[in-house]
Amino acid sequence: MMMLGRGLDARDNQTRQIQDAVSNVEKHFGELCQIFAGYVRKTARLRDKADLLVNEIYAYAATETPNLKVGLKNFADEFSRLQDYRQAEVDRLEAKVVEPLKSYGTIVKLKRDDLKATLTAKNREAKQLSQLEKTRQRNPSDRHIISQAESELQRASLDATRTTRQLEETIDNFEKQKIKDIKNIFSEFITIEMLFHGKALEIYTAAYQNIQNIDENEDLEVFRSSLYPPDYQSRLDIVRANSKSPLQRTGSLKSSLKTVQISNSTPRKEEEEEEEEDDEDDDDEEEL
Repeated sequence: MMMLGRGLDARDNQTRQIQDAVSNVEKHFGELCQIFAGYVRKTARLRDKADLLVNEIYAYAATETPNLKVGLKNFADEFSRLQDYRQAEVDRLEAKVVEPLKSYGTIVKLKRDDLKATLTAKNREAKQLSQLEKTRQRNPSDRHIISQAESELQRASLDATRTTRQLEETIDNFEKQKIKDIKNIFSEFITIEMLFHGKALEIYTAAYQNIQNIDENEDLEVFRSSLYPPDYQSRLDIVRANSKSPLQRTGSLKSSLKTVQISNSTPRKEEEEEEEEDDEDDDDEEEL
């Protein structure tokens, strides 16, 4: 009886350890599944925002000067191509990471059913052991009843031993599969992310080059040509001529006045000379 009791205690400890292992997987795999699912959803939302950004860049490019238009359009083409790879990233993460983690909800449920069967068998064994002890105490001389109780205990013990062994095999396979699945899940996650970011680096490099190839000076000339009409230069010269400094305007005015004065003084001088000639003629006539 003491050996049987120690066997029950050992199986109890073993069952508790298995329960803890299953509960640990249930808790952490559930958390990992939720977080990875959130990661995938956010990646999908990022793809949606990128699509909006691409559309806006196309719309803006259509309003710009030729070089800037081509550069922005090429950038948007590359960025749009990147979103195709991001969509593939989302699909692969969902299939290779989230779904395998989600499947552990069903796996854990099956393991709990196995645990429940084992616990039921163990409880039955413990109950039969307690029943046998009570029978021996109440009817120590009744060999028939005691023998019947011992038979019930033996059957319960065999059933508990069988279910415990099955549980051991099941939990061993569960642990082995868990480790393998964790390795596969995280390996897939890393591979998917590496593939995406490798492509992203390639595409961003091309997009960066498209932006750098924009000819600023040529577009600036185009802008200036559209801003100023063809006769702008001639009108600009006129404006510049009319916008001389006050000192220059004063000098010009003085020069003009001087010219006028010279012009006005010349007729007066001629008139004086004519008057002098007339006076001389009059004098000559008087002498005659």
